[in-house]
Amino acid sequence: MIDLAARPLGGAVVAANDETFAEKENLIRPDVPLFQPHTFGHKGQIYDGWETRRRRSPGHDWAIVRLGAPGFVRQAIVDTAHFTGNFPEECWLEGRYVDGYPDVGSLTGDEGWVPLTGRVRLAGDTANAVDVADGPLVTHVRLNIAPDGGVARLRVLGEVVPDPRRLVGMPLDLAALENGGRVDDCSNRFYSPADHVLLPGQAQTMGQGWETRRRRGAGNDWLLIRLAGPGQVRQLVVDTTHFVGNAPGAVRVRALDAGAHGLAAVEDPDHPGWEELLGQRPLLPDTPHWFPTDPGTRATHLRVDVFPDGGLARVRAYGRLASDGWEALVSRWWAGLSADAARAVLVGAGLPGEHADHIPPSLRDALEG
Repeated sequence: MIDLAARPLGGAVVAANDETFAEKENLIRPDVPLFQPHTFGHKGQIYDGWETRRRRSPGHDWAIVRLGAPGFVRQAIVDTAHFTGNFPEECWLEGRYVDGYPDVGSLTGDEGWVPLTGRVRLAGDTANAVDVADGPLVTHVRLNIAPDGGVARLRVLGEVVPDPRRLVGMPLDLAALENGGRVDDCSNRFYSPADHVLLPGQAQTMGQGWETRRRRGAGNDWLLIRLAGPGQVRQLVVDTTHFVGNAPGAVRVRALDAGAHGLAAVEDPDHPGWEELLGQRPLLPDTPHWFPTDPGTRATHLRVDVFPDGGLARVRAYGRLASDGWEALVSRWWAGLSADAARAVLVGAGLPGEHADHIPPSLRDALEG
């Protein structure tokens, strides 16, 4: 699953009721939390995480995270690494969908928040996995801890469901994580996660891309990318920026429509349903490569073969969704909204409030009405 709160995806910790000992922003840092004993600052031992003061009154502490992309939350990792005598006893998560760009003050009250989990006991110095039952689409998550203490990292794992209104008429990267694409599988994750190649923006270092170990035998490394939906790719970008001595020598990209050939075909690289989108091409080190492709090829998945091994900073697949892919995206987004969130969307689009109180079954009917 994708970490919807990840800082590289655009997540941010926008508020916390207290951060006396350690800053709230540490919660979503992408790196592993570190700890050096007997390292004291002016507020005490320095911790790589979020830590509140000792509570002397009733209540609990909380932090609010704006997700990098809206989505369905399936699991949270509440990591108390290195917090041994100062971790919270319990936690629970809430979520809400907020349309537009809310100010922090509008998020700190209880209105609009829905439970994602019940109260869960936490262990110290542990990556506590908290499962989330099926719930609504959310843009923000509130981590509540009781009564106080420290959490090193929060991972909010789930499935991206982009807001289709932001994609209308825009050039669309069908592979981007923020648009619902993802890496389903790859040959090797030795140095870094394969999903890095689909993150927004440019990689700033080699560690922000995908790099395999050195291959000493036959074969080659590969990525299997599931696109945001069925569509046609018009331009491919294969970027080796920062990979100077370890870029692949060549790349090949094939496309498959799982709707026509079945999901079993996706896992079979020799299935005849795979069509050549980009024949094998040489790659240069430290270079973004742009390749035009046949816009008539319909695809739900891409297989990116690199020869023989090496690393990529980013892979982009610019194109457009097919009509059924677009309708599926809109339907999933609309169906995932809570009643309150759907009403806010309709009112924001100009529908009078008295009409928005009677939400019709489809977004198309609502807009046409």
